[in-house]
Amino acid sequence: MKLFISFGIFYLFSIFSFSQSIINGKLKTVKGVPISGVSVTIRLLNTDAILNYSISNNKGEFSIRINSKTEKIQLKIRSMGFKNVTKIIVNKTQNLNFVLEQEITELKEVIVKSFPISRKGDTINYFVKSFSKQEDRTIADVLKNMPGIEVLDNGKILYQGKPINKYYIEGLDLLEGKYNLANKNLPYKTVSKVQVLENHQPIKMLDSLVYSDQAAINIKLKNSYTFTGQAEIGSGLSPLLWDASITPMLFSKKKQMLSSYQSNNTGNDVASQLKTLTIEDLLEQFERNDEKQDWLSIQKLLTPNFSEKRWLNNNIHLITTNYLQKLENDYELRLNVSYINDYQQQNGVTNTQFFTSNDTIRLFEQKYNQLYINTLETNLTIQKNTKKKFSKNSLQFQGYWDSQQGNIQLNNDDISQNLSNSYFKLSNKFKMLFTFGKQIATLNSYIGFSKTPQSLKVNPGQFNDFLNNSNEYTEVIQDIELNTFYTNNSLGFTKRWKQFSFSPKVGFQFEKQNLESAILTSENTIKNFQNNLDWLRTKFYFNLQTQYKKEKLRLELKTPINFYNYQLEDKPLQRNQNLNQLTFEPKLSLYYDVTNFWRIASSISLSNQFGSINQVYYNYILLNYRNIQRIDAPLPENQNISYSTFIGYRNPIEALFFNLSYSKTITNNNLLYNAQILDNGSINFQAIEQNNERKSHNFSTKASKYISSINTNITLSTNYSLQYFQQILNSDITDISNQNWGFNGNVDIDITDWLNTELTSTFQFSNNQIQEQKNQTITQQFHKFNINIYPKENQYLSLKTEFIKNNLFSENTKNLFADLLYRYTWSKKNIDFEVQWNNIFNTENYSILNINNFSYLESNFILRPTQILFKIRFSL
Repeated sequence: MKLFISFGIFYLFSIFSFSQSIINGKLKTVKGVPISGVSVTIRLLNTDAILNYSISNNKGEFSIRINSKTEKIQLKIRSMGFKNVTKIIVNKTQNLNFVLEQEITELKEVIVKSFPISRKGDTINYFVKSFSKQEDRTIADVLKNMPGIEVLDNGKILYQGKPINKYYIEGLDLLEGKYNLANKNLPYKTVSKVQVLENHQPIKMLDSLVYSDQAAINIKLKNSYTFTGQAEIGSGLSPLLWDASITPMLFSKKKQMLSSYQSNNTGNDVASQLKTLTIEDLLEQFERNDEKQDWLSIQKLLTPNFSEKRWLNNNIHLITTNYLQKLENDYELRLNVSYINDYQQQNGVTNTQFFTSNDTIRLFEQKYNQLYINTLETNLTIQKNTKKKFSKNSLQFQGYWDSQQGNIQLNNDDISQNLSNSYFKLSNKFKMLFTFGKQIATLNSYIGFSKTPQSLKVNPGQFNDFLNNSNEYTEVIQDIELNTFYTNNSLGFTKRWKQFSFSPKVGFQFEKQNLESAILTSENTIKNFQNNLDWLRTKFYFNLQTQYKKEKLRLELKTPINFYNYQLEDKPLQRNQNLNQLTFEPKLSLYYDVTNFWRIASSISLSNQFGSINQVYYNYILLNYRNIQRIDAPLPENQNISYSTFIGYRNPIEALFFNLSYSKTITNNNLLYNAQILDNGSINFQAIEQNNERKSHNFSTKASKYISSINTNITLSTNYSLQYFQQILNSDITDISNQNWGFNGNVDIDITDWLNTELTSTFQFSNNQIQEQKNQTITQQFHKFNINIYPKENQYLSLKTEFIKNNLFSENTKNLFADLLYRYTWSKKNIDFEVQWNNIFNTENYSILNINNFSYLESNFILRPTQILFKIRFSL
């Protein structure tokens, strides 16, 4: 508790110790009528540098905070229809009122040049026309050009380095967390602007009560009724290639629809468009811990860390339909259905080095894998979200019928692996907010059932000494079935008092699981290698969330008290354990808008985790052909102390964005894991009860600037992470540290009206140290240089090059890739004719290195060959 009090005092002191002055005032006409919408800016003398600005409200009032030590500053007032006012004032807190004189000017010719970015309150508007390029086709292409917004390779959108919490189209949430489907298929020409809704609270009833530091994206269309979309068909070689898709979309005030069929074997992983990306949904999945888990696996190749179109050998079919209908009384009905069928192949070799405190074990494997993916998901939701009532109910089904086959050559021996890893889940989530006297009540309920049957067959049998009395045998089979029931229910209230809001909540979680597993061999069933584990987890919790808001300052204190009860029992093995734990897990967060441009945030928290069923089981499970594991130990008890700090700067006027973040986590664990590495690279993994500590540091910063006069976008970023922890390697307690750091830069510039260039460079460094032995630092470089030429308004020629250099432990590798694209647009019909030549130099393989806790894994991956593809694309 002393730590939290010290934290609060330190930050409050640091905030109010700024050299800060406040300029307040009112603007009126000669007749005394307040003037709204007037721009008031504060600048340094004799420069154009803006210190801060404000827009007058409906009462004509403005307020500007200034953090500067300069003695005098310049105040400027500008508004259409009134004379401009410029005044040099003393830099001190004061009230200034102005009477603006009307001015009528006869304009013979007006040339209007709009700003690419504007801001009104908590909404930042990016005008799509200012950031679109001739080669762009979808809104995702344009978002990548906007400063302050980042689109990751998996489609996740970040604003100021943080994930968005909602993606709306005309204020409606058609896809929830799976917004990448719209982002990659919505033609940008139908969009007028992209709005960033800062401090967005998705539930309207809580908009003025519960603060949110996350942002949302809202896509504003040009027309109130929009039928759009795109379709494309392509074919090429070699081998025989196809790429086809059709994605119609309808957006109106009462309904929205997005359907899509996509299929290709060109390496385009369209399944990524259906991944959940919003942070709220991901956190809920983590809390429930009932998502699909692959207990068993075949030995896969480490996939390259660049575009999957260069290495993914796929054959995918995706079909989805998403429909939203507004009903009477402000209700919305939404249906989301999707199905994926995919067949993937992997081919390559891996070179693994296991480091122990006194030895290095090497393993060389040649692998060929086949992955069969079949997934069906449905979600039926009815929702009402108004300022007076909120209710939402979602019924969801998920089904996975996946299987994998793997063949390995190891020391001239052939090993085959066959895996079936299915998963099924049915769940219902309900949430309601309603007024209860002078406060708002919140009711939450989630209930879910899931089943995970999995089976792994390995031929020939492995771990002879362990499983078959040192005799060779034909086949080993590992079967697992996990059945789960989970529910989480809570009741809370929200009440406002002056600058405070109080939100107490009480609830309980209940989880019941049964794990059955058995190892069978071609000789017999091994009774000594069976699990029949019953897992019961109960959590009762009370949380009081207190928020304080005054002007630019917001404080949030969460004080949850949790009671955990765990009951584990494996009757055949006569093993059981119980754990009862009462915890206090507070979190203090601070948000402060220093000026309209600068924002700081910080938090400190204490949390506890007690593990899951895949971290405690009393008999061995063959996880893959060379990893057999049991965790015959007490439940993991992890206590985390986390600190984080964020500094952000966003200046829409100058199109300049900057953010810096740092986090530190100290984790106290009660278990230490023992990895027994055998000479053939097999790993026997166990847990031992012993207190230990893990520390991690993470630092990142990013700056982006758009220069409209020369149509140039510049982005710079850095990142650094460091981890310290202990692990037992071959019976020796070993100190391990991992370091990763990197630098990234991007410059996108229009040299002329017909020539654009883009340069991206990334440097990544990784290092692993075991005891006092510091292993080789691994260096990776990625450089992209793209040339875009526009010979005519309807023609586009692109040369994209990529140079990758890796410093691996066996050799240094260099790879050069080049792609050529020519596009001709039939403007009257809005049809693109396109030819692509990918991997011009026919680069055949790529090596990548991954540093694990106690190993280096180098993969040599067979890439897609050079290929030529002809495509026709048209808008619907």
